[in-house]
Amino acid sequence: MTIVSSKSNKIQHKARLIAFCLAVVVCSIALYLWLRPIPTPVQTVKAQFMQEIDELDSTVSHLQKAIALRQSNQTIQDAFRRSRLAYKRIEFLSAYYSPETTKALNGPNIPDVDDDLRVNEPEGFQVLEELLFPGLEPANQAEATQHAAVLRANVNRLRKISESNDVTDSHVFDAMRLEVFRVITLGITGFDSPVAFYSLPESASALESLQQQLAHYELKKRDAHLAEQLDQAFTQAVQSLRSGQDFNRFDRLGFIKQSANTLSSLLLDAQESLNIPVFTESRLLRPSARTLTDIDAFDPSYFVNFTEQRATPDRIALGKQLFSDPILSGGAGRTCASCHQPERAFTDGEQKSLAIGFNGRRVARNAPTLLNASLQAVQFADSRVVFLEDQASDVIQNKAEMHGSLPAAVIALQKNKQYRALFAKSYQEGVTEGTLKNAVASYVRSLVKLDSRVDQYLRGQPTTLTVDEKKGFNLFMGKAKCATCHFFPLFNGTVPPAFQETESEVLGTPAHANGKQVDEDLGKFVLTKREPHRYSFKTPTVRQVSQTAPYMHNGVYRTLEEVIDFYEKGGGNGLGFKLDNQTLPFDKLDLTDSEKKALVSFLKAL
Repeated sequence: MTIVSSKSNKIQHKARLIAFCLAVVVCSIALYLWLRPIPTPVQTVKAQFMQEIDELDSTVSHLQKAIALRQSNQTIQDAFRRSRLAYKRIEFLSAYYSPETTKALNGPNIPDVDDDLRVNEPEGFQVLEELLFPGLEPANQAEATQHAAVLRANVNRLRKISESNDVTDSHVFDAMRLEVFRVITLGITGFDSPVAFYSLPESASALESLQQQLAHYELKKRDAHLAEQLDQAFTQAVQSLRSGQDFNRFDRLGFIKQSANTLSSLLLDAQESLNIPVFTESRLLRPSARTLTDIDAFDPSYFVNFTEQRATPDRIALGKQLFSDPILSGGAGRTCASCHQPERAFTDGEQKSLAIGFNGRRVARNAPTLLNASLQAVQFADSRVVFLEDQASDVIQNKAEMHGSLPAAVIALQKNKQYRALFAKSYQEGVTEGTLKNAVASYVRSLVKLDSRVDQYLRGQPTTLTVDEKKGFNLFMGKAKCATCHFFPLFNGTVPPAFQETESEVLGTPAHANGKQVDEDLGKFVLTKREPHRYSFKTPTVRQVSQTAPYMHNGVYRTLEEVIDFYEKGGGNGLGFKLDNQTLPFDKLDLTDSEKKALVSFLKAL
């Protein structure tokens, strides 16, 4: 009896000890959970971003294996699509914090000439896409395997770079709104899925990622109504993209107006509601722009060399007077307005302007419009200068154009009592070569026109577009592939959503309208001597295009219909020029006559 009791006591004691230990463990865990710091929303965003890079790495690994094992085209293409969807989930932060690595992951499939004039061969998803669709040819097996390995390496590079990135709330919201703008300008246009045409589901994946990341901020606790509005806007936008099964038939105009513009606006509202500062730094696309079609979304004074060169009303007025004054030229009554006539949208209607002194001579290229010239990072068809001040001095001193002299112009202006007073009012230093150039440039920077009926329609203002104009917008942004070079909403070559770089393209423009031979003008190649730039010219704006005929750098086409036919045929290579470096897709667009008519209607609405 005593033995049994002793054993029972020992068991009870042991049970109490175990219970006590368990209680201590539970309390310790509870204390740890109570005392440990709760992750902030931005920390959670960063953690999810890093996790999704791992998921991207996994999908690219499967793609790499599928290619290496020579699996079926369907299997390889499915693996590619999964990888692209995974990439789109991280794109908003990847492109924001690691733009160079992102370009390596998903840049255009054309050689790139960097600032040091090195020619870099393309790599990444777009290169693989052209190898894998419509099917991987046996002859391309080794190349596809190599590019898949490079892609995997770049994913790993992104992971290492991202680990040390200092993410902030303001940057996250800035990146989210820029991603919405990226979807509008590059996603739904097919810019980065030019062969597989998988852009719509990829854009949906990008927006779904934003919606999930936004949820970490618990906006509902701050503003339940706004949170509900945002959730509905995301849902509507994603559903619109998911239901757009036919790339060519997708209603891009309706999507931008009804979904994307609402989304970018509400994201800004959410940022302000959460008391997260909105950046005030200088950018071409203002950080505070609610939509891409806001009347003041773009800052025309952004591309200045120094802050003190920004335009003022006095400088603009002075520049306007100089623009039409022959005092800047070397004779023959030539002014800036001789070739850039305000009533012709600042062009002159000539194929190539008459050279000064005439004698039947012409200048080298067609006179482009100056409207919205400030909304591009480089000037002239060959992109040879960055600042409008340098454009002004180049033209003034060009013997064929104005045959003037900056020193002579300064002396003449200093002798003019009226001009001395105007310069003194505008510049502390008075009349100098620098202030002369800046005055003219300030006037050109004021020539911004972003208020067409198309803009007004997208802003929800009381205006209408015809059925053909709407159809033409959707063609421009989709099937006709115009917006993959003439980017919305500036419709020039300034690349969204950062709007820091203005592209040049090789189109293969013919010397004559009969299309027998390529124009002999080598374009940007004359400056860089790099093969990708042979016959390369800056992508101009097509705003006000109905007033700026004739078209192309050499004025070869008189009508918009002729221009569209040139693109319809596949540019110079479609005409048989065999240009290895043509950046315009060679394939025909297969536009119907009614579609061409609709395109012209839309362009005229700009």
